Amino acid sequence: MRTGGLAQVLTRIELHTERGRGLYEITRTVRSIITEQGLRSGSITLHIRHTSASLLIQENADPEVQVDLERFLSRICPDGMSLFDHVAEGPDDMPAHVRSALTTCNTTLPVIDGAPDLGSWQGIYLWEHRIRPHRRGISIHLLGDFAS
Repeated sequence: MRTGGLAQVLTRIELHTERGRGLYEITRTVRSIITEQGLRSGSITLHIRHTSASLLIQENADPEVQVDLERFLSRICPDGMSLFDHVAEGPDDMPAHVRSALTTCNTTLPVIDGAPDLGSWQGIYLWEHRIRPHRRGISIHLLGDFAS
């Protein structure tokens, strides 16, 4: 138990990407973790523990943004490209790794007054790059001033 002041918490969550490829908003989950842990001010770092999925902060108001992002990545790195040798798990295997390399596996956000400091239209997303559903683990590090 924390007694207030500067501290840190390390934890993990697991998410199931039940639709397979696509963006899954996790903002509500992140907010809940901050609240449950009592972080008042500081930072939260999220790190996805996989090489074929990523994390990003993106617009959460218009779902067409997600469709357009997926359309863009599908154009620059389509499944089944003959360029790739690494196809052990199917035609989406190496494209998923490229998609992950072009995006990011971790993100850090400031926490102010017990909430992630996101803009009006920003949400936190797990981006699944594989066609099939997967279980994805995210490591979470909270650092800062915690409530007593």
